This record gives sequence, C-alpha cells and structure tokens, in this order.
Amino acid sequence: MFNSKSTAMKKFNFLSLICAIACWSISIAQNPEWINFTNGQDAYALSDDGNEIWIGTSQGGVVKLNKTTEEMVFYNHANSGLPHNDVYALAAGGSNIWIGTWDGLAKFDGSNWTVYNTSNSGLTDDYITSIAIDGNNIWIGTGSGGLAMFDGINWIIYNISNSDLPDNRISCLAIDDNVIWIGTGNYWGNQGGGLAKFDGSNWTVYNTSNSGLPQDGVLSIAIDDSNIWIGTGEGGLAKFDGTNWIVYNTDNSNLPDNHIRALAIDGDNIWIGTGDGLIKVDGTNWIIYNISNSNLPDNHIRALATDDSHIWIGTWDGIAKFDGSNWTGYNTSNSGLPSNQVVALAIDGINRWIGTFGGLAKFDGINWTVYDELNSGLPDNDVYALEIEGSNIWIGSGGLTMFDGTYWIVYNTLNSGIPDNIVRDIAIDGNTIWCSTYYGGVANFDGINWTVYDTLNSGLPDNECLAIAIDSDDNTWIGSWGLVKFDGANWTIYNTSNSGLPYNRIYALAIDGSNNIWIGTNGGGLARFDGTNWTVYNASNSGLPHNAVLSLAIDGSNNIWIGTWGGAAMFDGLSWTAYTTSNSGLPDNWVYAVSVDGDDNTWFGTWMGGLAVYQEDGVIVNTEHPPYEVPQFEDIEVSPNPFTASTALSYKLKQSEKVSLSIYNHLGQIVYQEEEQQPQGKQQLIWNAERYPEGVYYYRLKVGDAVANGKMVKVR
Repeated sequence: MFNSKSTAMKKFNFLSLICAIACWSISIAQNPEWINFTNGQDAYALSDDGNEIWIGTSQGGVVKLNKTTEEMVFYNHANSGLPHNDVYALAAGGSNIWIGTWDGLAKFDGSNWTVYNTSNSGLTDDYITSIAIDGNNIWIGTGSGGLAMFDGINWIIYNISNSDLPDNRISCLAIDDNVIWIGTGNYWGNQGGGLAKFDGSNWTVYNTSNSGLPQDGVLSIAIDDSNIWIGTGEGGLAKFDGTNWIVYNTDNSNLPDNHIRALAIDGDNIWIGTGDGLIKVDGTNWIIYNISNSNLPDNHIRALATDDSHIWIGTWDGIAKFDGSNWTGYNTSNSGLPSNQVVALAIDGINRWIGTFGGLAKFDGINWTVYDELNSGLPDNDVYALEIEGSNIWIGSGGLTMFDGTYWIVYNTLNSGIPDNIVRDIAIDGNTIWCSTYYGGVANFDGINWTVYDTLNSGLPDNECLAIAIDSDDNTWIGSWGLVKFDGANWTIYNTSNSGLPYNRIYALAIDGSNNIWIGTNGGGLARFDGTNWTVYNASNSGLPHNAVLSLAIDGSNNIWIGTWGGAAMFDGLSWTAYTTSNSGLPDNWVYAVSVDGDDNTWFGTWMGGLAVYQEDGVIVNTEHPPYEVPQFEDIEVSPNPFTASTALSYKLKQSEKVSLSIYNHLGQIVYQEEEQQPQGKQQLIWNAERYPEGVYYYRLKVGDAVANGKMVKVR
C-alpha cells in the first residue's frame, strides 16, 4: 500500500482545456455512477475519418476531435462501451470506428458499441495491436494470438500452427489491393518473425535470413505506388519494391534513430516517426523535426496519419498537426492528472489531493492544479503518501513535505532526523506527525524533535514499514513484516506464528468507528482485529476479489472499502460488492489508493488507469463544502514585516483557545516555538529575533484544529 488513508504537457490548445472542463460538467449533470479521470497524452493510434480525427491513447481511452471546431469528445471505460482505456489500434471504415484495446475489439457506429473478445467471438487474444480494413473484411492483429479476419459473421484465425505466419505477435498491418502485409514482433520491436505477405491463399515471409530486411522486429508498414516501407524496432527503415531492398539507418542516412514506430505516405513524401523525432523524406531531401527546432510536443512518435492538408502526429506527450508551416498542439487528456499511476489520495472538503508518479495534483471538482519538481517546492515527482492536517497537507515525497497552500517545507535525511526519504504512509496524532518508511522504520515529529524507531532500538520486526495508523486510544499501529502495536512504551508484535494474522507482509491499515483495526496483507487477504479476536477474509471465503490488499478506507457508514490487485470491494459487515474492470467503470484492477469524500463518493487511485470516482446513485461533486474547518481566529497581521529585531503576530480569537506558534527557517527547521492558552478577543504573540540571522522565516500559528501559515523577513 502506498497510502491507506482517505486520502504536462509542454504545449496545449486552450480549446482542448475548455472542452475537458465542459465534458466534466456534462458528466456531473448526468450523475453517472462512474467517472474516469485520466492522462491521455500518450497517443498510441490515429485514424482520419473525414472531418474528424480519432485518437487512441494509453489509459486515456479514445478521443474524437472535430477538425473544424476543435471540439473533443472523450470515450472511456466509464462513460461508454469501450472495454479498456488502453487503446492500441484504430481504423475508420464506413460509419464505424474500430478500436483495438488491451481487453478486446470494439466497434462504434456513433451510437452503439459492440465488443468482441475471447469470450464471445473467434478472437484468440484480447490484446489488439493492429487493425486494417479490406472491403467488408476486418483484419485484426493480436499481441500473442496471431491474425484474425472477420467478415461481420465469420472469424478465421491464422497462427503459426495452422499457417505460414512466422510469429503470433502481430505488430502492424497494411492492405495493398488484395494483399495483406503483416509485421510481426513484440511491443518494442527487438524480437519478431519478420514481415509476411498473404494474398488469401499464399504466404511469403521476409526476414533477416532470406531478404534485405534489417531486423525481424517490424513495428510499422506503409505502402506507396510502388514500394513497401517497413519500420523496424532496432534496424531502421527499409524500402522494398518487390525485388530490391534499400535500408536507411543512422549510419548511412539522416535518420536520427533506428526505432521506427510509425510511417505515413503523403503524395511523394514519406513521414517517419522515430524515438527521436519526426522525419519527412521527399525522395531526395531529409527534413528532421524535433522539440529543439519545431513545436513537436515530444520526440517519441507513436502514430501518424495524413489528410488532405496536414500530417497528424501522436507522441508520448499529446498530438499535433502540421501543415508544412504551422503547428497546432492538442491536449488529449480529460483531466489535469499528471500521470495515470495514482498511488495516494487525500480529501480536504472540496479538494481531492492526488499523489502520482508524475507529481501532486489538486482537483476541486472543476479546476486542476499540478505541483511538480519544476513548478513548486515538491522535492520528488513520486508521491507515495498524503495526509491532511487542518489547512496543511503532508506529503510523502523525497522525504516528508508540508505544504500550506503557499509555502513548502521539506524534511529529508540531510536536514532533519527522518531516517529514510521514501515515506510510504503518514498518520497524525494531535500535534505529532508519524511516518512509516521503506528502509528506515518509523519516525514521529512534534515540530521540533524527531524520534526514530527501527529494529535496533525498538520492537519493530523489520525496517520496511508500509502502513501506519492511530487508533482512538492513541495506540500506533504499524504494518511491517507483521503487525506492530506501540502504546508509547510497549511494543506488541502480531504475526502468523502467534496470532490470527494470515500473512506477515502488510500493505494497508485502517481503523473503523468501533476501534477495530483492519489489516490488508500482501497475500493473505484482509484481517479484522478487535484487540482479542481475529477474522480473516480472503478470496476463498468472502467476496474479496484478490488476496493482495493494497489500500483501505472507512466511509461514514462504517463500511470498509478495499483496493486489491484484482479490483476493489466494499464490505458492510454482512455483504460484499466487488468492482472490477469487467463489471464496472473501474479503469484498472490494481487499486493502490481508496478514499471516501463528504458526499459519499468513493475515489480510487489505480496503478496504470488513473483516477476513478464512484457512487451507486450517481457521483456528486458539491463545491459548497469548506476545504477545512472554519478557523477559530481571524484578522491575522504580522507587524512589522520586514523587521529588524522583533515582530508581533496579532489576531482575534472567537473563543478561548490553546494557541501554538512555530517559526521555521528557510531549511524547514524549527527555530522558535511557543504555546499558551489565550482568552477570547484580540491577542498577540511577540517573537524576539535579535539572536537570529537575517533571512526568510515561516510562521505556523495553530489554534485548535485550525492552522494559519505565512512568511516573515528579517533584515539588518
């Protein structure tokens, strides 16, 4: 578990952003049960369909772009019949768009979806890599099940057992009159069976042993009036006229990279998509476009398509169109999510904080804000854990980081007592922050002092601690190799040898309203412990979809939500409901984070499928909620600021409260702290800073559960 709590594109088109927000607003108005938020910038496939261009994305579903209005429509696993959000192939034919996904083939006629997979059709593999249309026949290449032909009624399968197909891994297809050309190989193109030609009766195979093909892993094919162009995974580009072979690579041409993922023909021009830019060859001249000399959004080219006046380019970072002079870039995501690897969630009122492996995102129901290493004080784009404390959010990223909405304070192994920079979970106990780490055990921080517990100085069984939780009796529970309870003095270890714990490696912990501790294990399922009795739920004796439990959350009705390697589940104490990619709008079955908001929406962070939200009666986003409790103080003023010797923080208390002031230097180290009970009315705390050096300081004023933060500057 990365967190068990309720917890960029370089260029973009403004119209695309407006469309994304508009689509979200429409979805909310319709109150769907499931909504997917994804990063769809990685464009795998393109298909031109007259006035529309279809875009297949990695985990972002399918996007239909109107070329005239630039309006986008997003189709994903939650809002359509698309079987999976990973889209590898597209082909437009007649009134249909054919879509190849990780989990089957889909046909969409603009209104109706038809899905073909190994369960309901002649397909032998659900991973669809390529599609080509030949009259009424649809040719389908699969990842490991060979080649399929479908005429609308009948299926014919060609594989290495029943034909001369050289490899069951089909990477690309192209039609030339009544002949189909088949490129074989794995995803990266470093292995394969070469190139095959099939005329309906006879097979001809070209490989490195019997032809001029430079490499047997074939990734792309394009056909002009007299030549077959073949892009390989590592051998560059080949041209074959039926007799002669010419090979272009980085050694003998201007080709910048030998990995050729995409090819397209535009009159006399051949467009070549490589791992290091886009090339146009007119027969004589080579023109190279990359991020340094053009507005190409990324050098990794995934897909190409041409229309009457443009080349359309799909990259790792969105799509672009180019008319020979002007570039236009498009954001193909339906959200501001920076990465589809979502491993942590936290909710403060209207804001959903999302920890990804591409940075931290904040979503208020309408607007997205992304924080990363380049635009903020976030020390690392891998965000493993999140926890809310008043108006602050604590972040497991490059150590332990605190963000108050304005200022960032980072605690790491170089500037603090934290034992490890990989923080896997965070829990708050009053004024103390607890964090569990991957290599260093657990630590707590009271704003001044760090206390570290590891295998050398405590009862911890291992320094790998993936989960931490505080119960209502102020016991600290730690998920390590075994379950650990620490009451401030004594350590108690529960493991498979001395208790009902079903498996020793623990990923997730949660405390319910009855003070039961729920334990998610890596292979033994889910356990509940009330302090005396153990109850174990696994895939054999309950509705738990998988025995590897990655995340847990308790909702307001004391239901437990469980994220596993096999989907999600909800357990109300009697009945189980399982949610998977097969029976729901969940975009990915590896659920690494679960959180429930104040409107009873359940949010799921998945390993590769982005973010999903679910509510049985329809998702609600209520922007009326305050982001945190109304502060019990107001009219905060720091004066003088800047100051030379001392400064005063003045404020007004709505009632008698305990007030604590902490002041940090620019390294995030506490240099001053004061706490006192103060009566209702106007109050003041004075900081005498004569002995401190000049520079920038940050204050943290805590009144009850409310926190205010700000900056002060000392000058000479």
